Amino acid sequence: MKHFLRATAALALATAIPAGAFAQDAWFPYEAEEVTPAFAADGTVSAVTYTPLEKAEKAWNICVSFPHMKDAYWLGVNYGVADEAKRLGVKMNNVEAGGYTELAKQITQIEDCVSAGADAVVIGAISYDGLNNVIKEVAAKGIPVIDVINGVSSPDISGKSLVSFQTMGAETGRYLAAKHPAGSEPVKVGWFPGPAGAGWVEAANTGFMEAIKGSAVEVLEPRFGDTGKEAQLKLVEDVLQANPEVRYLAGTAVTAEAAQGLIRERGLQGKVDLLAFYMTPGVYTGIQRGFILAAPADSMVVQGRIAIDQAVRILEGKEYVKHVGPKIFVVDPDNIESVSRTNILPPDGYSPVFSVE
Repeated sequence: MKHFLRATAALALATAIPAGAFAQDAWFPYEAEEVTPAFAADGTVSAVTYTPLEKAEKAWNICVSFPHMKDAYWLGVNYGVADEAKRLGVKMNNVEAGGYTELAKQITQIEDCVSAGADAVVIGAISYDGLNNVIKEVAAKGIPVIDVINGVSSPDISGKSLVSFQTMGAETGRYLAAKHPAGSEPVKVGWFPGPAGAGWVEAANTGFMEAIKGSAVEVLEPRFGDTGKEAQLKLVEDVLQANPEVRYLAGTAVTAEAAQGLIRERGLQGKVDLLAFYMTPGVYTGIQRGFILAAPADSMVVQGRIAIDQAVRILEGKEYVKHVGPKIFVVDPDNIESVSRTNILPPDGYSPVFSVE
């Protein structure tokens, strides 16, 4: 494992962060994974320890564009970008388009950011391909573009701060496969990957299915569906009705959150365990309370932090990791009390911060 640009200047460190605050509040160094060659879908993944800059050289103006800010996931990313901008001493303006149907609005917001004088743009993309033209235009002006969380296909980006949903699905599958290896008594799993055709859903499904191959885990036919609570609850009820012998229900965070009450009502605790393939505050609380068995964490807060650090490094001509994301790890009852919640989720009661001056 290599250490990425560890801080060395004690004086600069003291200037950037008040004494005492560093030891208590610092999110870094953070275990991460670099993809080489950068931006390759099938690149080699290697472990790195990510350490950001101590402070920016000037108050750069960074524009951050999100699909929406309607749920705790994107609130977590917002917390990461806003808090890291404050720590580094840069300006940050966060716009959100209002939903995944609002591609045209996201493009317009990005163009407006650039017109207003953005030095760099961080994009949580609504569409994998649909932003390529605007990214090309922005990059042609010498403005670095960082791809955060969702992924884009543009070759004109300067950096990626994200993880693979295929890996998220695989981590969930591996967790089950380790509990039920080949040769042990077979167990049946209901699998709820999310809306059919969505890129992140297909990736998670592929990872999960590959991970359980050769184990004693038998996956029922995947139940695809919208990630609304009512839609997922209906799918869960259908699976429980048709397969009374099912041992696990695994799927989206909404699936796990929605199924908790149903499992309790039917007296199935300990007989049917729940897993999610990504983390939300509801899933985290469910694990704490013993209602959800496990979920991998992609540390969305840290993904946001790294994206801001990448942007500042590029603007200042400093070395940076082009394609990197936090190391994914599974959270379960055995480790939840030792996991730093503010690295993987927004703080309780957090409200979005749209501007850092």
